[in-house]
Amino acid sequence: MNASVVLFTADLRLHDHPPLRAASAGGRQVVPLFVRDRGVADAGFAVPNRLAFLADCLRDLDAGLRERGGRLVLRSGEVVEEVCRVAAAADADEVHLAADVSAYAHLREERLRRALEADGRRLHVHDTVTTVVAPGALTPASSDHFAVFTPYFRRWWAQRPRDPLGPPRSLSVPDGVGSEGLPSRDAWPGVSAGLAAGGEAAARKRLASWLRSGLGAYEERHDDLAGDATSRLSPHLHFGTLSPVELVHRARRAGGPGAEAFVRQLAWRDFHRQVLAARPAAAAADYRTRHDHWRSGRSAEEDAEAWREGRTGYPVIDAAMRQLRHEGWMHNRGRLLAASFLTKTLYVDWRVGARHFLDLLVDGDLANNQLNWQWVAGTGTDTRPNRVLNPVAQGRRHDPEGAYVRRWVPELAGVPGAAVHEPWKLRGADLAGIGAYPDPIVDLADGLARFRRARSQNRHVATDKE
Repeated sequence: MNASVVLFTADLRLHDHPPLRAASAGGRQVVPLFVRDRGVADAGFAVPNRLAFLADCLRDLDAGLRERGGRLVLRSGEVVEEVCRVAAAADADEVHLAADVSAYAHLREERLRRALEADGRRLHVHDTVTTVVAPGALTPASSDHFAVFTPYFRRWWAQRPRDPLGPPRSLSVPDGVGSEGLPSRDAWPGVSAGLAAGGEAAARKRLASWLRSGLGAYEERHDDLAGDATSRLSPHLHFGTLSPVELVHRARRAGGPGAEAFVRQLAWRDFHRQVLAARPAAAAADYRTRHDHWRSGRSAEEDAEAWREGRTGYPVIDAAMRQLRHEGWMHNRGRLLAASFLTKTLYVDWRVGARHFLDLLVDGDLANNQLNWQWVAGTGTDTRPNRVLNPVAQGRRHDPEGAYVRRWVPELAGVPGAAVHEPWKLRGADLAGIGAYPDPIVDLADGLARFRRARSQNRHVATDKE
């Protein structure tokens, strides 16, 4: 046997790919394999936006492999069964894949290891493919993971990431290994109209543009809703069409406050992965319970539905939710505001919001999504769990001229300047001009009072106004 299998998962690229480099060492033949995991679909995570983006990624990966003499082998079904079938067909003695952090991924990895060993084959799992620092590599003296970001970041920043690897020059795939046809993004209904293109080629084009014209101003402009000054690289990080290790190296090489702020965001990504790796139950359960009795019943569901539809009557919240539905993506500041509004102002369970985000976000990542929701809800790692973000104050601060709101809420397109953030204060013809835009579904003061009562806090609950 002189062949290897590389099982691609969330690492759909050729640049800086340690499993592919190791599998092809010494001129070995390689089977680049992707399995459309039946378990992912059964769990409800195979949603239209991510399936469409994935189709782009697989087609682009196959094209890159073919340029180097290889091809992508695509299978569907139960991952362990399909990998073992492919390994047997290729007479491969080893399988390589990137480490992951979810409980499901760990179980799948162990099942695969046992099945391969029973056939006399080996499994090699590679760290720092989808992270900069491996989960578990940095731990405090008293715990198996860091529960607060700042001390984690200090340790993380001091690490020197491994050097990025170049793409393979040539590959050879064993004969006789069959493949399904590649999917097209047009195969799934319900895809967001403004969904971005996937694939490594699109990712590297976006990265080059970002490094050239966006990175330098990132520290100053990353919260500018109308300016759209974030990298928009999160879908490519989620699918692994870009390497986070390469991003850190290139940002640090560019230098400056913008680069440092961007690298800090990559550290947050690793932070959440090390939390989820140590506490897999946090994907569905409170990391730190506040003994919340979240609202339920018809009234709560009606409020949650208005939030999903972007019909809350708070323009910056509605703009963010409509951007999500149209693009399958949302500005990070918008995500914070939408999550705070649902969990703190409406006092609806964070899991309701997290599920909706996972249904639509092309970058819907379990660790980032769930733990960011918990951070905002105050059940996660936030050291100020009772902070409440005021949507009016935040709108005025991060969309001072109202351009972001007018872009996504056309009912308010004729309202000038910052007045767009409080349309209920309009009078006469100005009020008539906003048509059917709804009144606020809750008074902010009433929402804050309800949250304070629900959390049964004797101490002060900080608000964004103060």
